[in-house]
Amino acid sequence: MKVIEEYVASLELDAYVVGGAVRDMFLGRQAKDADFLVPGVDAAELHDRLARHGRVEDLIVAGRAVGFRLYPADREIRALATTGIEFAPPRREVSTGPGRHDFEIVVDATASVEDDLARRDFTVNAIARRLVDGSIVDPHRGREDIENRVLRTVSESSFAEDPLRIIRGLRLLSQFGFEPDAGTLRQMHSEAESVRLVSGERIGGGLAADGHGELSKLLLGTHPAAALRLARDTGVLAVILPELVPAIGFDQRNPYHQYTVDEHIFVTVQAAADAGTTLAVRLAALLHDSGKPESAWLGNDGRLHFYRRSPGATPGHESIGATLAAAALRRLRYPNSLRDEVVALVRHHMFHIGTAKPRTARRLLARHQDRLFALLDLREADIVGKGLPDADTRALLDRVAEFRAVATAEQTHPYRLSDLAIDGSDLIALGFSPGPEIGQTLALLLSMVVDDPAANTRDTLVAQAKARLEP
Repeated sequence: MKVIEEYVASLELDAYVVGGAVRDMFLGRQAKDADFLVPGVDAAELHDRLARHGRVEDLIVAGRAVGFRLYPADREIRALATTGIEFAPPRREVSTGPGRHDFEIVVDATASVEDDLARRDFTVNAIARRLVDGSIVDPHRGREDIENRVLRTVSESSFAEDPLRIIRGLRLLSQFGFEPDAGTLRQMHSEAESVRLVSGERIGGGLAADGHGELSKLLLGTHPAAALRLARDTGVLAVILPELVPAIGFDQRNPYHQYTVDEHIFVTVQAAADAGTTLAVRLAALLHDSGKPESAWLGNDGRLHFYRRSPGATPGHESIGATLAAAALRRLRYPNSLRDEVVALVRHHMFHIGTAKPRTARRLLARHQDRLFALLDLREADIVGKGLPDADTRALLDRVAEFRAVATAEQTHPYRLSDLAIDGSDLIALGFSPGPEIGQTLALLLSMVVDDPAANTRDTLVAQAKARLEP
């Protein structure tokens, strides 16, 4: 960051670092990138001055041009700022009518730094630092709010201007432990429905340089459960994830679960975060039990059950949850590869590990491949989310840990088609015709080798394959 700032200072622009980078500085965190505000210039002049130093692109957010992205001609700086450096002229809010939503954000070369900060989302993000002398511009007491971990909107129109800011506020709660003040909390409640106007990419799949939208950043924070509870209580969760609405307050009526479904989900997500799991596992934790309300049936034991009762009955909660997860992640525009991974984790999260036997581990490796370890991560978080007594939780976690150790050791044995001592070309050489039979034969050979790793020799597999050719 320091090198980038020094470079920007050399451009002879009276630039200010604004937003999250200044907030992170006061939090003692290393900022990953920075946005720069350049007062005293209009958009055309800023573009021309930046164009002297490299390639310039319009910076578009939510369909609006808000500034420019510079890709420096300087190779060293370009290597440090691979996604470009963002610059914006000052903007101010202009009324267009009598209503509280009747306004427009316009570029104004005469606007001051304070004017620009007045239209930002939260006070903790409405601080600027001048590059030339390091002076701080903090008209809304954002530094004080950072010290007190208070989340406060700059104005009552903050959420009206951009409803995504509500989810951003939840994300800041998750990342930094900021708690909304009373006024901000009222605004969250009153504007929750307006989140429907926000595109899926901005919420989930991500238009940011790191590919993460606000929901992803929330889940990757350190306090996601607290943020999700606030999202539930303000009505925001129902808007962004209607798939979870039936789970809110749903009593599981089962001795193996001490929480309602929504609370179980939140505790599971928190456990996944505490363990430092991947985004895929955290998304799966968020959606893994979404199918429970629809799948629930009352047994003769007086308990609710969530598995498929009979072949023609309602599918189990893991199957329903996988369908709901696919719909949610598609609507939120998550990449196909991530969506497929999350859906698979939800669909198979009830897999049975049995006792920690090597053959069981190899069979599960063959079925799930390396996803097995993500499933184990999800299983551990799910166990914590049950809310059982500490001794029971520890016993279940120890069982998973034992199985994980065995599965890790068994990775040295063949469990993938590529691990076989022969391949499809060998089968063709033996007389197999190209087509489905080759895949079926390789699958059978792999199953045999998974059960008996010593059988993975060319001679043994060739002999087994030849036997399948015999009439």
